Amino acid sequence: MVTVPGFLLRRLYVKNSLRNTEAGFEFQLRNGLGSGYAHRMLPLAVDGVELPLWGASFVLEDEETPFATVSRERTFTLGLNTDIIIRVRGVTLDAGPRRIGMGFEVPGLGELRFDFTDVPADG
Repeated sequence: MVTVPGFLLRRLYVKNSLRNTEAGFEFQLRNGLGSGYAHRMLPLAVDGVELPLWGASFVLEDEETPFATVSRERTFTLGLNTDIIIRVRGVTLDAGPRRIGMGFEVPGLGELRFDFTDVPADG
């Protein structure tokens, strides 16, 4: 099975986009690697601690989709040169560098994971 290294996937993260919001926190992804989709989202992690899947969602073209609803019928699709916002409700980030982990299951590739470290801004 082909594997995609985390350092390559890390390029999806838009540096300095991590920020606290009134409802939690969010960050942006921009796909410059190539179109793709996932049929299952893995829980996000903050500093190695997994967060409940139900609290995370992604926003694409003003449509918000909970991670828990991603399936073969309703995929997490990230087209080339597309921006997407990842939102987490109910969790705010402490000041200082935070390591955020993200993963998804891609048909033909299996589970792909990456992480990034950034300092959250207040929204």
